Amino acid sequence: MSGAAGPDAAMMAGPEALAAFLETADKGVLDGVFSAGDLVILENFPPHVFTGQAGLARWRDLMVRHVGAIADLRHTFGAPQDFGRTGDTVYFSLPTRWTAVRDGKSFDEHGGWSFVLVLEDAAWRIRAYGWSVVSFEG
Repeated sequence: MSGAAGPDAAMMAGPEALAAFLETADKGVLDGVFSAGDLVILENFPPHVFTGQAGLARWRDLMVRHVGAIADLRHTFGAPQDFGRTGDTVYFSLPTRWTAVRDGKSFDEHGGWSFVLVLEDAAWRIRAYGWSVVSFEG
């Protein structure tokens, strides 16, 4: 663990942009958010594991369809947990609450993202993330 208490604003920019993409389905929000190198995304919809730049493109297209079936999607982040930094790489988990309407029914989903960010071109980029639902009502 590093001496820092948690991610700074520059480190949080990627997760904030990712959440904004999910709320809007605007692919442009993701410009510069993910690493240009190898990356891994773990999701709760098939095929569940998305790797590399081709996987990112597939995830983006599938996510647009996924969130397109949801109305009024809104997120709230809790305090980041388990922050660690090693050189130009950081890890932290981010408690996240999603509220929305799907098929005419409201839902409330609590989960967490585990993020690995890498410093590329003077900006923190998402190298990997995994999503996990811990409770769901709706």
